Amino acid sequence: MSKQFPTVLIDRFQRRVDYVRLSITDRCDFRCVYCMAEEMVFVPKRQVLTLEELQQVAQAFTELGVRKIRLTGGEPLIRTNVMGLVEDLGQLPGLEELVITTNGSQLQRLAVPLRQCGVKRVNISLDSLNPRKFRHLTRHGNLDQVIAGIDAAIGAGFDRVKINAVILKGRNDDEVPELVEFVRSRGIDLAFIEEMPLGNIVEHDRALSLCTSAELREIIGRRHSLQALDEQAEHAGPARYYGMADSPSRVGFISPHSENFCHQCNRVRVTAEGRLLLCLGNEHSVDLRAVLRGPDYSLDRLKQVIVDAMDIKPERHYFDNRGEPEILRFMNMTGG
Repeated sequence: MSKQFPTVLIDRFQRRVDYVRLSITDRCDFRCVYCMAEEMVFVPKRQVLTLEELQQVAQAFTELGVRKIRLTGGEPLIRTNVMGLVEDLGQLPGLEELVITTNGSQLQRLAVPLRQCGVKRVNISLDSLNPRKFRHLTRHGNLDQVIAGIDAAIGAGFDRVKINAVILKGRNDDEVPELVEFVRSRGIDLAFIEEMPLGNIVEHDRALSLCTSAELREIIGRRHSLQALDEQAEHAGPARYYGMADSPSRVGFISPHSENFCHQCNRVRVTAEGRLLLCLGNEHSVDLRAVLRGPDYSLDRLKQVIVDAMDIKPERHYFDNRGEPEILRFMNMTGG
């Protein structure tokens, strides 16, 4: 007889966990300056969860009441045979939202298949509209390719397409108005994200480059009046969204430094090598790969480990405003 498990995951602070960010690879075809070192050492492939293991993790979470899964990386769409995994996840009973975060490089060919497999929304990273600056920030990216991918996603008919932008002072803060006009011209959304202090970055000084959400709202407010929207519309996510009277586009601000949102955290993360991270800004974690590859593996055992892990989810993170990294893992491993 199968063991009875809760149908809702609740942590010790009475927050419901119904959202999992599932990193399916630590590899990427870009090397964004705030995400990776220029010369990265990636996890050996044998240590990365297989597609079958990723499907098992997703199934366990959905059977425990998770309703939203976001596929992340690295760049998830460069994973070999990724569409087979997407198709499997799109058929999971109880999963209401299958979404993806991508750098956009593969969307020209994959936007339509992703939509057909059940992906509802897509977030696309875009930090600059200047080709040379874009190349410098990503170290490898082609701006025309990414914009073509954005337009392919719009054409594929996702419920929402959103641009994610990390703004660094002295690097791309002069492009904030242009990025707003870019999404307005396409009727899509935009989220500005304060740089996360993850990984030991030597390419720039985080304390000097941090551009806060309040500063960004002031810049945008010179041209457009922003009206705060109901946060519940975004299922208590970290972004605070604003609307503009003359556009369907929304502008969001994710502020891990300046406007802490931990009290409403509803998510956990699984890294590409199977670490269940209970908080983006802490090292509280559980090794799911050891469970998946253990001699006594069963889906019930995996579910029990996940349920037990809720007791170590911390109340909040404490990012250092001086920009010093408390967490040495890079964003490509964390999965955003």
